[in-house]
Amino acid sequence: MLFACVHNSGRSQMAEAFAVRMWNEIGEFESAGTQPAEKIDPLVITAMRERGIDLARKTPKLLTEEMIGKADRVITMGCSIEDVCPALYGSAEDWDLDDPAGKSLEEIRVIRDKIESDVRAKLFNGTQKATR
Repeated sequence: MLFACVHNSGRSQMAEAFAVRMWNEIGEFESAGTQPAEKIDPLVITAMRERGIDLARKTPKLLTEEMIGKADRVITMGCSIEDVCPALYGSAEDWDLDDPAGKSLEEIRVIRDKIESDVRAKLFNGTQKATR
């Protein structure tokens, strides 16, 4: 499963981290962006540490057609990247999430919590309970 956004410095990184925590035993997860940032947003790192997940050593990655081709499912994060990545057109589902860039820690917590909820509820359609 592939989580994709523009900068791979917030939403998609959080989604990947929650998916790995909850579903790692039954899936493979990756995240990437069409225009990767140099680093993960520091407030995103802080918000995820509050959930016991450390993103400090993660780095944004460039989304490639190879990644898209090998993914059984591609989830975009409300960023309309289909416009800049034609390989996604018609093959991705979008979770319509606010961009944490430039937001306060309190606002990022709301986005983080929504992502965590979506990962729990929308992946694998409840076929297996995420217990972590």
